[in-house]
Amino acid sequence: MINFESVSIQWLGHAGFLLTDSANQKVCIDPFQVEGSSYDSVDIIISTHEHGDHCSIEDIKKFISPETEVIGIAMAKEQLTTLNCKKAHFVKPGDNITVKGIEFNIVPAYNINKFRSEGVPFHPKEDKKIGVVVHMDGHKIYHAGDTDNIPEMNNIKPDVALLPVSGTYVMTVSEALEATKILQPKLVVPMHYGAIVGDQSMAEKFKEMANTSVEIPTIG
Repeated sequence: MINFESVSIQWLGHAGFLLTDSANQKVCIDPFQVEGSSYDSVDIIISTHEHGDHCSIEDIKKFISPETEVIGIAMAKEQLTTLNCKKAHFVKPGDNITVKGIEFNIVPAYNINKFRSEGVPFHPKEDKKIGVVVHMDGHKIYHAGDTDNIPEMNNIKPDVALLPVSGTYVMTVSEALEATKILQPKLVVPMHYGAIVGDQSMAEKFKEMANTSVEIPTIG
């Protein structure tokens, strides 16, 4: 568990996080291959895009209740509308939405130099996949989603940045370091490793080279 002032940040593995504020409001982002089967339900679940490691219905169901609200993109509508939740909100980059008193700034997430075939990015900008800035207790926590170091990061300025570092589909360590210089967060938590691609050595390398505070997460 990582604590940033009054906000607790629990890594669920890969790109999954559980954020809890001082009022015990809980926001779960991109749970995937989460260990165990019994969890307290959360207020809000966010799926940054439709890929299976970010929109795992099996894992989302571990955190959902009929009172949970879900935030996702249009490309994940087919999956997310199967959930037994209070409401599903479908958003795109540039949107600002307040759910249960928590403000969310929806920001772009896309590739500029990671391709599945020539000229075809793994995460095309036109798909409108997302990152999200969560406002909790007066702090801005930025979950970057699956992204490269993109120009839109100039406008975010978060307190905490949850940044992918594993390369292949997302930023490499060196690209995440450059993104950190742009974002200027007080704390960075490296992510998107340990499943599918990457391992903890990438997070350790990032921490060694970063010019800001870094906490390497542990599950639990």
